[in-house]
Amino acid sequence: MRPCKCNLLSFLTLLVTFLFAFVHCEDPYRYLTWKVTYGDIYPLGVKQQGILINGQFPGPQIDAVTNDNLIINVYNYLREPFLISWNGLQHRRNSWQDGVAGTNCPIPPGRNLTYAIQVKDQIGSYFYFPSLGMHKAAGAFGGIRIWSRPLIPVPFPPPAGDFTILAGDWFKLDHRRLRRVLENGHNLPFPDGLLINGRGWNGNTFTVDQGKTYRFRISNVGLTTSINFRIQGHSLKLVEVEGSHTLQNSYSSLDIHLGQSYSVLVTADQPVKDYYIVVSTRFTRRILTTTSILHYSYSRIGVSGPVPPGPTLDITSSVYQARTIRWNLTASGPRPNPQGSYHYGLIQPSRTIMLANSAPYINGKQRYAVNGVSYVAPDTPLKLADYFNIQGVFYVGSIPTNPSGGNNGYLQTSVMGANFHEFVEIVFQNWEDSVQSWHIDGYSFFVVGFGSGQWTQDSRVHYNLRDTIARCTVQVYPKSWTAIYMALDNVGMWNIRSENWERQYLGQQFYLRVYTPSGSWRDEYPVPKNAVLCGRASGRRTRPF
Repeated sequence: MRPCKCNLLSFLTLLVTFLFAFVHCEDPYRYLTWKVTYGDIYPLGVKQQGILINGQFPGPQIDAVTNDNLIINVYNYLREPFLISWNGLQHRRNSWQDGVAGTNCPIPPGRNLTYAIQVKDQIGSYFYFPSLGMHKAAGAFGGIRIWSRPLIPVPFPPPAGDFTILAGDWFKLDHRRLRRVLENGHNLPFPDGLLINGRGWNGNTFTVDQGKTYRFRISNVGLTTSINFRIQGHSLKLVEVEGSHTLQNSYSSLDIHLGQSYSVLVTADQPVKDYYIVVSTRFTRRILTTTSILHYSYSRIGVSGPVPPGPTLDITSSVYQARTIRWNLTASGPRPNPQGSYHYGLIQPSRTIMLANSAPYINGKQRYAVNGVSYVAPDTPLKLADYFNIQGVFYVGSIPTNPSGGNNGYLQTSVMGANFHEFVEIVFQNWEDSVQSWHIDGYSFFVVGFGSGQWTQDSRVHYNLRDTIARCTVQVYPKSWTAIYMALDNVGMWNIRSENWERQYLGQQFYLRVYTPSGSWRDEYPVPKNAVLCGRASGRRTRPF
């Protein structure tokens, strides 16, 4: 009997050791509780009804470290359904947490939803925003900072401070009236102004010490316009774009298109006084400008002189700047291995998808479309319909993978199919006169090329297959194209959309269904047990654990 007791004791010891190791190796959890309410705001000096999170406009900053688990309990105290999405977070294997209408039922008034998000293998600067209707025009957006783990080298010394700047255009019309404008088949008016962190002219002060270096994380959270960012008398050293460490080029100003995020280092190397931080619209004939203040400690000299001018309509300088933004091949990303160890340029894409934006009139109203298809939301989120095999909500292949030409369009719940582990080339073709900004949820992709006119196979000769940037939001210049490479390594239902919010609202979006038949949790998590069920999914069961 003694040998059996020894074997049992050894087994129990091994089991306890394994469980102890498992518990202590689990990534940390951060718990947040958000209360979403209406509240009075005065961003342009006029009283408006804003959407606040915990009484704040903009909302609270999220800070996390690579691989952290974020448990965010969102209570909806509005009189309307509400959802939050997370621009740039990849939700590995878990599009259930994406927070857009194609994956989640809205949070009903008076109810709550707890998001369970892991920032798996990510670093960098991002933002969250309300994804339904035109809620984004009322607030409820905020910054996200994902810090590197302590032992992962960062390619610059720790800055003396870290500032978030959420900038973008703003309307005095409330979000309901803006929505009615769009639903009546009209375009939005020109914005009334620009905001920096929810305030207008000289509404924010950022204090620095002379001789020290600071990190500024700038996101364009606006609805309709690209912006240019600059700081009077100071250069901007670019270090990170949407999770990618960059070559550390210095710029006098940066173009930041809708939905994009950049990190720059700014050294306070000027005489002690105050300086303008400037944001202005880009590619608009009427130029909107707003400012904040860079305040040197102990300064008694306020801002002076004219506000530094920025570029306006010039496209060429913006294209040139975009080409200079490159990957830092030797820097570590979220893992210790260098970013350049992933040789994306040596992988042959399995197919090419071309996506062309257009602005058709359908049934006498202004709409926007991708490959001639203007997206309409179904009564049941696509992800739920797919999971529960609910027929008639959508069908895969309801949007073509190439444009047919012309400016005609039709309404459809558009879903494109793709296979897990495909490596695809996507070409965004823009025949319109405005700059487009495209975002893909769940992914980071390589921006391999820009060009004017019509993309052809010969355009690949000019691709950057060595050190282009990996990001999640990319611009397409007027009458031009942008090409990306993307590894489809994240199963789920993913939104591909215009970051111009009137175009997105009126149909310039669709969903990419990245599919595997395995059914394994290794590839995709099942429906969350706390998922809100609506539409034709109402009354069904999620899962017991």
